[in-house]
Amino acid sequence: MLDYSISQPEGILELAPHTSLSKEDFDGLNTAINAYLADHTKLQGILIHSMEFPGWEDFGGLAAHMHFVGHHDKSVERVAIVTDSHFAGIAASLGNYLTSAEIRHFPFIDDAKARHWLETAPVQLSTSAKNLQLTS
Repeated sequence: MLDYSISQPEGILELAPHTSLSKEDFDGLNTAINAYLADHTKLQGILIHSMEFPGWEDFGGLAAHMHFVGHHDKSVERVAIVTDSHFAGIAASLGNYLTSAEIRHFPFIDDAKARHWLETAPVQLSTSAKNLQLTS
């Protein structure tokens, strides 16, 4: 199970995985992200908050995760992985190599520091604000 929400006006996607990630988790997440991106150019950031990385339910869950990352790569400025899992350091290093987002690992207790780091990413414009700027 993956809980998610987008804090506004900050534009930060908050993810809290509780069990192994499934294809269905990413199907719902994609719907929410696509709805948000219909009115915004980017997400300010993604905050992943979990004591330990729960892994994937099966290969379908892993494939859906990789598809999500590839599909939304250019739509995210920063990713904060807030966990005490040893996997996070590897994930951050690999993610920095494979994506355009800046990725950092924070200890589980440092949620506030991670959130502040995300909030200080470059400011995003809504699609409508961007269009207004271009036509003025």
